[in-house]
Amino acid sequence: MISAGDFRNGVTLEIEGNFVQIIEFQHVKPGKGAAFVRTKLKNIINGGVVERSFRPTEKFPAARVDRKDMQYLYSDGDLFNFMDMETYDQISLGADKIGDALKFVKENEMCKICSVNGNIFAVEPPTFVELTITDTEPGFKGDTATGATKPATVETGATVYVPLFVETGDVIRIDTRTEEYMSRV
Repeated sequence: MISAGDFRNGVTLEIEGNFVQIIEFQHVKPGKGAAFVRTKLKNIINGGVVERSFRPTEKFPAARVDRKDMQYLYSDGDLFNFMDMETYDQISLGADKIGDALKFVKENEMCKICSVNGNIFAVEPPTFVELTITDTEPGFKGDTATGATKPATVETGATVYVPLFVETGDVIRIDTRTEEYMSRV
């Protein structure tokens, strides 16, 4: 059981039969009256977002989120296919469950499939990926005195901002959480 006073971003709870994840929280201590916790909650099954307030002493059961490593095989229209590397079982997930999670993921890379009570609600890509740049403008020496960036398209089709010295054909490391360039490989 997690009390409302212990809420943190990313915590998954079961509230009134719904599985929700805390997106934002704020402890509020008004000048008059009791303190409360203002939250923004996302329903992990249907994606709806609601704002709610709780007393700090209210308690809720933590939802058990299962994360399973699976290999991303290929996409077929709006379906994305994954394989369990232990049992070789394959599953197909719709684009509504995937969202932008696979924009930096190549075929045959490992991802984490997140589920609650057997209901898959999200796909987590690897934290860092190494991709080849397929298209970018040339950077010119002396363009700027500070760390300027330019857009570059990587082999998955996604766009990331890179420093001016990065060229087409370079392999770069990207942090998928922030979608930022980390370094050349």
